[in-house]
Amino acid sequence: MIRTEQARNLLNVAADNFNQRSFIESDPVSVPHRFSRLQDREIMGFWAATLAWGQRKTIINSALRLSELMDHAPFDFILNHEESDRARFSEFKHRTFQYTDTLWFLHWLQDYYRREETLETAFFRHLTPGDDTVEKALAGFHDSFFDHPDAPERTRKHVATPVRGSTCKRLNMFLRWMVRKDDRGVDFGVWKRIRPAQLLIPLDVHVDRVARQLGLLKRQQTDWQAVLELTGNLRMFDREDPVRYDFALFGMGISSLPNAV
Repeated sequence: MIRTEQARNLLNVAADNFNQRSFIESDPVSVPHRFSRLQDREIMGFWAATLAWGQRKTIINSALRLSELMDHAPFDFILNHEESDRARFSEFKHRTFQYTDTLWFLHWLQDYYRREETLETAFFRHLTPGDDTVEKALAGFHDSFFDHPDAPERTRKHVATPVRGSTCKRLNMFLRWMVRKDDRGVDFGVWKRIRPAQLLIPLDVHVDRVARQLGLLKRQQTDWQAVLELTGNLRMFDREDPVRYDFALFGMGISSLPNAV
């Protein structure tokens, strides 16, 4: 068993090694990095994170196809497109993400951005000053995303919630991109009302495996409680920015599987 201090030192070195601009090119975060406008980054970051399962190259290509369908101007398209413009997405799909899901995302995003300036509000509004984590933000976002009688039931599987015990890996990754800020240039740090200390680790099979090898995760199931357990242990190493170790755990986990997410 690796001792706590050994794990801390190993993760610190690995986080520094992987949290570099060279990480961007082959990762889905490269998609929102193609844009400079806040809302463009939010829209493409949210969509790229939503599609983030499978081969990373395929994920990136699918997200870039969505950008192309939105004329490479996501915010302008979301705000101003007509319902008839949505027909151009009829052939788009990514694994189980299909036309019905795309239509709902377009509908929800248009309705939302016609009322709000930033997607951060959709998460932050569910938090209270005493919340240690973004758990309520994730649950509240899910509920508001589907708070409409026409919301398709099948699309719920693409927007996770801790209420169902999901790890919420993709949403936690999206929040990491938007909230974390350092001098490395990978994460954007453009959202200021949610604190890095509140973020939770994006837990997938690669992170799970390495965390167990390091003795940082004991829970048998890979579920929401495992996310809380692992993030709590990472807070012992960095209370203010525990998810910076996502770079270490994920990077170490895919070192022999460089194309997977």
